[in-house]
Amino acid sequence: MSQNSFNEAGEQSFISHLIELRNRLLRAVLCVLVVFLGLASYANEIYSLLAGPLLKHMPKNSTMIAIDVASPFFTPFKLALIAAIFISVPYILYQFWAFVAPGLYKRERRMILPLLIASTLLFYLGVAFAYFVVFPLVFGFLTAAAPEGVAVMTDIAKYLDFVLAMFFAFGVCFEVPVFTIVLVWTGVISPEGLAEKRPYVIVGAFIVGAVLTPPDALSQTLLAVPMWMLFELGLLCSRLFAPEPDSDYQAPDDREMEARLDRIEHQEDD
Repeated sequence: MSQNSFNEAGEQSFISHLIELRNRLLRAVLCVLVVFLGLASYANEIYSLLAGPLLKHMPKNSTMIAIDVASPFFTPFKLALIAAIFISVPYILYQFWAFVAPGLYKRERRMILPLLIASTLLFYLGVAFAYFVVFPLVFGFLTAAAPEGVAVMTDIAKYLDFVLAMFFAFGVCFEVPVFTIVLVWTGVISPEGLAEKRPYVIVGAFIVGAVLTPPDALSQTLLAVPMWMLFELGLLCSRLFAPEPDSDYQAPDDREMEARLDRIEHQEDD
């Protein structure tokens, strides 16, 4: 194959990949839009469900408030959109997987797909842990800590921002086992090396808990301790994915990358 022919083939392959990426992004956006349209009519009910942990601990005759004029309308719809993205995550990840899978080796596909599924489930687990375990304890503590004569009346927009930040913090922190396995699988560090760094991980977990949660020891501990336990779980599982010392697997060189590109082109032609 001449150099010009090879360049033209590479350019056509690049354009076809861009078209496929565009199509999969459009499918993901369409999925989010469809789910959002289904949730939009229940936006107020969804917000009431989200506000439940705080409302249960607020004093009698105390309610949430809306400071901005448009907050009563836009805040529930903002939550409905975020909920639509949250629900659509499995389909979005499927589109990502379908895009990258043809360019992966069989060994890489066996690893990445389980990691995608595990990371999704762990993120959902972190959000559920924050809602069902952390919020009741934190809101109970914060409302009880209000000085005498101070009415607890939280703005609905600020409450939504606070809750989303907590969801994101707990969801990401529950990904610790996946991060640990990836570090060991890629050879960045060995399980023994991670075990030696356990004291630093524990201190780091409490620092992250102090930064990402409200300024109270309870919420900090509720984030730091699960992170530590999840690190131990990831450390235990990572021993199953540690590369063998005599493994013949090597990173693909330029020729292997060209062969991979040709394989993808043949799959597209078929």
